[in-house]
Amino acid sequence: MMALKLKTCLVCWNLNLTSPFNCNNHHHHHNNAVLSFPTSTSHRLLHASCKMRHRPPRSQQKKQQIKKASKEQPSSPNQDDNSKVSLDTTPNLNKEILGSTHTENSNSGQHTNEEILIRKPLTDVIGNPHLNQNEDSKVSLDTIPHTKNSDSGQHINEENLIRKPLTDVIGNPHLNQNEDPKVTLDTIPHTENSDSVQHTDVKILNGPDVQAQVTPLGIYLNGAEQAEQLSGGQLENLLSLIRKAEKNILLLNQARVRAVEDLEKILAEKEALQGEINVLEMRLAESDSQIEVATQEKINMELLEDQLEKLRAELASRASTEGRDAELYDHQIGVLGDKYPPSHNDSIHSLTEELNSLKEENTSLKNAIDSFKTQLNDVKNTDKHLVKLEEERASFESALKEMESKLLMSQEDVSKLSTLRVECKDLSDKVENLQLLLDKATKHADQATTMLQQNQDLRRKVDQLEASLDEANMYKLSSDKLQKYNEQMQEKIKILESHLQKSDEEIYSYVQMYQESVEEFQDTLNTLKEESKRRELDEPVDDMPWDFWSGLLLLIDGWSLEKKISIDDAKLLREKVWKRDKRISDIYMACKKQSEHEAISAFLGLVASATSPGLYVIHIAAEMAPVAKVGGLGDVVSGLCKALQKKGHLAEIILPKYDCIQYDRIRDFRALDVVIESYFDGQSFKNKIYVGTIEGLPVYFIEPHHPDKFFWRGKFYGEHDDFRRFSYFSRAALEFLLQAGKKPDIIHCHDWQTAFVAPLYWDVYAPKGLNSARICFTCHNFEYQGTAPASHLESCGLDAHHLNRPDRMQDNSAHDRVNSVKGGVVFSNIVTTVSPTYAQEVRTAEGGHGLHSTLSTHSKKFLGILNGIDTDAWNPATDTFLEVQYNANDLQGKAQNKEALRRDLGLSSADVRRPLLGCITRLVPQKGVHLIRHAIYRTLELGGQFVLLGSSPVPHIQREFEGIANNFQNHDHARLILKYDESLSHVIYAASDMFIIPSIFEPCGLTQMISMRYGAIPIVRKTGGLNDSVFDVDDDTVPSQFQNGFTFLNADEPGINGALDRAFNLYMNNPEIWQQLVRKDMNMDFSWDTSAAQYEDIYSMSVARARATKK
Repeated sequence: MMALKLKTCLVCWNLNLTSPFNCNNHHHHHNNAVLSFPTSTSHRLLHASCKMRHRPPRSQQKKQQIKKASKEQPSSPNQDDNSKVSLDTTPNLNKEILGSTHTENSNSGQHTNEEILIRKPLTDVIGNPHLNQNEDSKVSLDTIPHTKNSDSGQHINEENLIRKPLTDVIGNPHLNQNEDPKVTLDTIPHTENSDSVQHTDVKILNGPDVQAQVTPLGIYLNGAEQAEQLSGGQLENLLSLIRKAEKNILLLNQARVRAVEDLEKILAEKEALQGEINVLEMRLAESDSQIEVATQEKINMELLEDQLEKLRAELASRASTEGRDAELYDHQIGVLGDKYPPSHNDSIHSLTEELNSLKEENTSLKNAIDSFKTQLNDVKNTDKHLVKLEEERASFESALKEMESKLLMSQEDVSKLSTLRVECKDLSDKVENLQLLLDKATKHADQATTMLQQNQDLRRKVDQLEASLDEANMYKLSSDKLQKYNEQMQEKIKILESHLQKSDEEIYSYVQMYQESVEEFQDTLNTLKEESKRRELDEPVDDMPWDFWSGLLLLIDGWSLEKKISIDDAKLLREKVWKRDKRISDIYMACKKQSEHEAISAFLGLVASATSPGLYVIHIAAEMAPVAKVGGLGDVVSGLCKALQKKGHLAEIILPKYDCIQYDRIRDFRALDVVIESYFDGQSFKNKIYVGTIEGLPVYFIEPHHPDKFFWRGKFYGEHDDFRRFSYFSRAALEFLLQAGKKPDIIHCHDWQTAFVAPLYWDVYAPKGLNSARICFTCHNFEYQGTAPASHLESCGLDAHHLNRPDRMQDNSAHDRVNSVKGGVVFSNIVTTVSPTYAQEVRTAEGGHGLHSTLSTHSKKFLGILNGIDTDAWNPATDTFLEVQYNANDLQGKAQNKEALRRDLGLSSADVRRPLLGCITRLVPQKGVHLIRHAIYRTLELGGQFVLLGSSPVPHIQREFEGIANNFQNHDHARLILKYDESLSHVIYAASDMFIIPSIFEPCGLTQMISMRYGAIPIVRKTGGLNDSVFDVDDDTVPSQFQNGFTFLNADEPGINGALDRAFNLYMNNPEIWQQLVRKDMNMDFSWDTSAAQYEDIYSMSVARARATKK
């Protein structure tokens, strides 16, 4: 509607002049409204022009009145020349139709024209809703009255002024398309003589489309052949037209103001839309409905834009018409310039300037329309705001998911309160019993109160009887009646007194019972309070984080090493920390602002005998995630220690202080003011001790002050003197335990790097007094055994001659070399590996790498325990490395992470259903590098995408995969990142649909567990820990609840092809079953709880056997 208003106001803003035409061809222009006057050939045509200019109204004093003073000479009868002036007006412009009648005189040849003025506002024509393009409205002047004059006299008919409002004809609302309205002017005076007869017809035609184009006005005038002056009456009418044009210009300005107001309304609507968008940002719940409203607004804007395009097309057509009219106008001006004096030319020139100014106004209005269209286009920018709202809604949804994960964590915390709930239930039962006693006593009291009330009633009655007796005495009743009455009253009084006495006794007994019940209740309540207080002191504090207790433990050990407290006091204080005693935590919090001496005094005040609630386990290892991680060893150390800590055991870790450790992930990292000296190469070397907490675990770092700078190499492994480096560290770790006075129950060492601990403990340190522990050795991969010449054992203080024997540390394949892993197996009380299947494989000649006979000899203490994963670190619901967190109940976040990885790596996202296969591994022969290479090309053949993350320490393998990476550098569906990136690994796990692990042998493997945790279905070879954790979906011998992946047995291309084909077929053809498999894998428990329970059992059994032996 707004566009239609603008169209009505703006489409007819031009005032044009058209070329003249005569009455013989006017029927070819039936779309135009024409008033034509056929003249005799003796008259010469006179030209007139009209122009409108936007200017303020003139005062009536300054207007010039031009008199009619034109004389026309008769022309030859055969001459016929027509002239027409056309005026193309707007809907607000009045059309004036000028006609003339004239007289002829035979004597003087004079011919006088009188003007007939027909006025009709075109708004009545254009605004008529019943007219259309098929209508042809006509006004015909059938008869023109005329006067005849004889030769001697002159007779002049006066002119008839015919005024017929065109609204009665054109604007009549009752006319329809089939009607042809006519107005007939019956008689118009005219003159006639013998020489020449002049007849004037007046005809008005109406075009079919009044809004688009108003028919030009044709005026045909008779004039003398040699006339040199323009008719004064015609000039006057022309000036009248100009005045009308000025009025219409004012109307035009008003229309433009209305257009500006409409534009302001549109801007207001835009601001309203912006307000709605702001409301959308604050009210997420109404976002969908608001978006629909904004979309509808966008459709409306597009409709407005289409209407503006139509308006521009119409304006363009009008511009072409204006050009033709301008050429006609220039022609007419040239003719008039030749015929009329300069004064008239100046007047016409001024009119021309006014017309030019109007054209400039028309151009400026077009520019305004373009500006208006530009402002309308700005509304389209609201789409961007809608996109931002969608993104914010996604962010809100992710925040909601995070809150849900926190809710799950809180539910886990609630489970810890079950024990307290049982105790509270016992207390509640006791309180209920007491409440029953109290209710019983209260009931007795109520009964006593009732009896007391009855007694009071009896006393009241007795008083009434006594009053009656007094009245009887006063009235002096007869003695007989009075005597009888007195006797009756006495009997009643006795009865009442007896009842009263009984009630008093009952009340007393009830009151006594009530008092006894209250005393019993108070005693029980006091007992419960004292018991609760004792329990609060004895029970462990659960509201403090593990970082707090680990820091407190490191503080006490620091005091012990610095000789500020005795070893026995340190042990007792350590046990209180171990039990998470509330008193020691309260003292620690209270002493934070006190001096160290005051704090030590307060702690020593707590020293008392106590029993340890759990085991004291110390892990000595070369890795620990996340600060010093190369492979799965670091994950096992941190995951197992945290699980033991949750079970109530004290777990500590001793690590080398590498220069490449991630120190930013260690809390409260500091150096102790103590130096530990350890033996190596025949002399003592100083070692600096550092402490800190890692994910709530207490950790000690040993920094050797050795000239070879053992752990200042910029990397963890791979040095030529690794045997010397880690044998030094093993001896320094045991020396630290001895000098710190620690008495662990279990010393747990890992892999060949710390296998030296076992022989060092029994041969060197047990005789020195460090003899409380049992040694547990875990070999994570028997391929790496740490062999060296036997003489190298002498450096750390071991007797090479004594140990280089077949039943001790002598390597089974080279008698002049020692094997540190064999020493760990022989000298440890417990030997474990990382999965049951791998424990069986290493007892064979193929899998044992030369140690199968040794393992068979010590098979009674050797077993396999499947590793777990740290479900806190590997949790898609809380993983901060992911763009969107998700869980098994909401897998939309997994698809978003897949899209994010594709975007970051430059992979194609055209097909969202295209499966993504991930692989994160060390590129070594053990991992089946030839099968990984084949899997890349096979995945692409099956229509999938492949992402590899990992590097190789083997140079030729690294070069081979670098070449493959270069070939796929710009590929749409494959990308190889030949390094290790912790954050990227999390994203790949979350983005992958499948995960491939084609290991030749795999002791345990953690990647398959992590991939299932993140919803990536594993494709693995049946070996080692892979065989213990992944079960084929097509294996009917396995219960359906354990079927979680795809497996193959043979380490060749047909084997891996079969597993890949089955996985792709299920993914492509059964998406619902695939989604169920994803959810099942994500809900499987691969945490350390089960594995830690197995370690807890073997620790306890070994310690119990040791204590039984000592007894």
